[in-house]
Amino acid sequence: MKSLLITLLLLLVPPSFAGAQQRSAWRSATPEELQAALPARAQVEKERIETEMRTASGIIDPHGKIIAGVVLITAGYSADGKYSHYLLIQSPITIGDISLSVGSYVLGWRRDNDSLTVKFYDATTGDQRGTVEAHRLTNGARVESFRIWPPSDNAYIQIGRFAVPYALGNQVAK
Repeated sequence: MKSLLITLLLLLVPPSFAGAQQRSAWRSATPEELQAALPARAQVEKERIETEMRTASGIIDPHGKIIAGVVLITAGYSADGKYSHYLLIQSPITIGDISLSVGSYVLGWRRDNDSLTVKFYDATTGDQRGTVEAHRLTNGARVESFRIWPPSDNAYIQIGRFAVPYALGNQVAK
């Protein structure tokens, strides 16, 4: 009887214990995690620009590394359409064909006929890091001002009704 009880306990323990060990997947960051990681006023070149925290979105890994972004309130600043979003990277990511290391970035976009031309800049220096094309979503996702989807759902960054793929680490985005 005692060995049967021990066997039953062992059968119950491994799945929950194994589940705890397998939590290596990125997931959507909670509003509290986004609030803690993203600044209320982002340092962008020589300016400190207010962020629109209700638009914040991001993903986080089990170690607390976050990739998150938020819309910048650029009215009255010298943004000139150069940037509209702030992006915090705590783990390397490739967006389209642009590899971004740990740091802070800003991005801006220009609408074309059926796509967005999205440019990425270093937030501190303003140096351009690259340009990608975001294409119209066809999967029925709702329009969002900004959203970083977890890689298990759809590995892309959404701006409005457009999206650009990303890959974590040194992989190439598809």
